[in-house]
Amino acid sequence: MKIKNWLMVSHLVVMLLPIVAVYLLYVNLQSYNQEENLKEYVDFQILVSNLNETLNDVSLYQSLDNNRFQELTEIGDDNLSIDLYRYDGLHVFSTMEGNTGYYPLQNQDRILKNLNEMQRRPKTYVYKRPVFDENDQLAGVYEITQGRTDWVETSNQQLLLTIILSGIFFILLYVIVIRAINRKLNRPLHQLQAHMQAFAVGKNTDKKLNQSKDEIGELNNQFEEMKKQITETREELVKQQEEKEYMVAALSHDLKTPLTVIRTYTEAMENHDLSKEERTEYQLILNDKLNHMKQLIDDLSIFTALQSSKNILQPVQVNGEEFFDMLFSGYEEPCAKKNIQLTTEWHVRSAYELDPKQMIRLVDNLMDNSIRHTPEHGEIWIGAIASTKSLPDWVFPELKEEVNLWRTDGTVLLIQNEGKGMEESQMKKVFEPFYQDDISRGKGTSSGLGLSIAKFIMENHEGKINIWSTAGKGTLFACWIKERR
Repeated sequence: MKIKNWLMVSHLVVMLLPIVAVYLLYVNLQSYNQEENLKEYVDFQILVSNLNETLNDVSLYQSLDNNRFQELTEIGDDNLSIDLYRYDGLHVFSTMEGNTGYYPLQNQDRILKNLNEMQRRPKTYVYKRPVFDENDQLAGVYEITQGRTDWVETSNQQLLLTIILSGIFFILLYVIVIRAINRKLNRPLHQLQAHMQAFAVGKNTDKKLNQSKDEIGELNNQFEEMKKQITETREELVKQQEEKEYMVAALSHDLKTPLTVIRTYTEAMENHDLSKEERTEYQLILNDKLNHMKQLIDDLSIFTALQSSKNILQPVQVNGEEFFDMLFSGYEEPCAKKNIQLTTEWHVRSAYELDPKQMIRLVDNLMDNSIRHTPEHGEIWIGAIASTKSLPDWVFPELKEEVNLWRTDGTVLLIQNEGKGMEESQMKKVFEPFYQDDISRGKGTSSGLGLSIAKFIMENHEGKINIWSTAGKGTLFACWIKERR
């Protein structure tokens, strides 16, 4: 439950519970009071009925002889009072006084008021009844007053019990509310705070955050997501730092060799005894090493640009047939220099969204790699096949099934060359910056960045690149290109 809804419900419950509790106590007290009142009323009626015959004696209201009131005196006590009044208002007898006499005259209207009524007062029951003589003349009035001592005592006890129970109820309600708030709010917030503090100092905590479905649960999920992103960013920064350190070391190593050659041949050309043929040979060597250094710096510049921004691409809509015709042209001459047979083939869709310059660089890098690793009189195949077309027959048969599964829903650009193939350990590292095999490293044959650049170009095109190799037969590079719907 959301905290907002939970608080609204909690407030409503906290407000209603005391009202319900007070109402239940009130109902119980009322029920008890009604039972007690009925019991007292019945008992008082029985008492009146028992005293009625004695108190209806007319002589009690005409004589002041104390002996005649002896029985009444014994009946009266602290909880029962009997008063006798003569017809003219004279207070003849009272059990509270214990004797008779001419008491001051009472107000006759007050004495005659509420005759024959059972009056229930807060602390007493009162009953008045007239007494008539044989001539039906009013002889007097007797008044019976019985104290409600038990009821008063019980009421006081109930009031005290009610106060105690109310206090216990409110204390329990307070404890329950505090525990509920602590469980719903304080504990999860303290737990989140502890995780934040631990994460800030680089420590891990064993306890997992609360995964509730309220706002705090959402906050915990967002914190975990943020924590995951920050951790990944830290790891990525560490990885990038390691890559930069490796790049600097590799770049220093790859520049050291041509610089050493350049220095050596430059010093040699200062010798005036060199022949014209030797000077020409030295100049060619120097130009070759300078070109290699320029290629290394250019590749490093392109690699850095691709790595630093995903928006470097400038995709445009191109015609499929015309674009791949242009893309695959121009490689006959470098292949011919090495007596390599080149086969091109494409069956593509009518239009694609691509960056032509980057795609040309991609194919240049892959073809350069293939030409370098293809022996003389070998063969290279290059093609582009849409998802609706079958793979060419020249794809190594043992690779067709795996490539078919990999190229689903996209046009695949294939560059396959004959050669000795690559080992599994080499294929895992081939797309890493500055990676070169032991044979190529130090010979100045490449910068070691060509395949890394190719990988970045495909990723920026929302595509992918992969490599397959068959020992003693050759290697296949495949680039997956998204097709327009």
